[in-house]
Amino acid sequence: MTTQPSFPPTPRQANWRLPAIVLSLAVIWVLLWGQLQNLADWLSYSLIGLQHDTRLGESVNFFFYDVPKILMLLTAMIFAVTIARSFFSPEQARAALGGRREGIGNVLAAGLGVITPFCSCSAVPLFIGFVESGVPLGVTFSFLIATPVVNEIALAMLFGMFGWQIAGLYLVSGLTIAIIGGMAIGRLKPERYVEDFVWQIKVGQSTGISYKPTWNERIRDASHSTKEIVGKVWFFVVIGIGVGAGIHGYVPEDFLADILGRGSWWAVPAGVLLGVPLYSNAAGIIPVVHALMEKGAALGTVLAFMMSVVALSLPEMLILKRVIKTRLIMVFIGIVAFAIILTGYLFNFLIR
Repeated sequence: MTTQPSFPPTPRQANWRLPAIVLSLAVIWVLLWGQLQNLADWLSYSLIGLQHDTRLGESVNFFFYDVPKILMLLTAMIFAVTIARSFFSPEQARAALGGRREGIGNVLAAGLGVITPFCSCSAVPLFIGFVESGVPLGVTFSFLIATPVVNEIALAMLFGMFGWQIAGLYLVSGLTIAIIGGMAIGRLKPERYVEDFVWQIKVGQSTGISYKPTWNERIRDASHSTKEIVGKVWFFVVIGIGVGAGIHGYVPEDFLADILGRGSWWAVPAGVLLGVPLYSNAAGIIPVVHALMEKGAALGTVLAFMMSVVALSLPEMLILKRVIKTRLIMVFIGIVAFAIILTGYLFNFLIR
């Protein structure tokens, strides 16, 4: 009896191996997602032996449920967004906005800011690239506002925690802030507040070569990005959920009502002022938002706080200081903060 020789996988088989693995992992992800609450209950009340309806029990159960939930959402969202980015480069974003008039350009820029969620470290090269392409500064600021405000991680987490209605309100309000904020900055003729060296940069010559990665390359890049980003932020996620768990179990409802409740007219601006100097990624702030909402805090106030944290972060302002002058940065902060405050009041009025 002769043995059949083994052959290496054909190119077609090799091309579909990684997509098949990703599909299998997606099925496992869905099955595990449906068992998270049961797992948290078992860890909290059976394994550890905590009692139901106690402050400590509720806090620990909240922690055990939200840590895997947020990390799973974070992993899936980063992977999906990285795949999406492989089809849409920053150069394409700049080309799509080049020569657009204000108004329409602001709407397009805000939309691109949502679907191309570049991080704060990209603020300077993106700003310079937009100027090179002849994009009006007001349109550029619509993009820069939308990118952090409508964060893909925050959107996914809000959808998972509160449903599509709240996630949709977050998306619409963020886009509105970006569009109106960019148009307002454009009306101020901000060109004189841009550093001189930005205007002197020459547009690079395009080679005209367009490389399209294969699906295997896209999956490998997405896996690498997911591992790298989750590896950098998981600690902040755990800390944020820990703070949220403490609020969930131990912070009195009366205290939260005094600070972030609907009855305090100053709660929304106070939340924004508190959020401006803070720095956190969306993954770190969402668990705190979740806990505050469950404690009875007003939705508009909590969303205003969250938006100010992610849209007006100190690191991004320091990065932008390299290309625009302090006066324009202060105008940018003032307009965005004012828009966020109005949004917070609007949500509190509409959702009672």
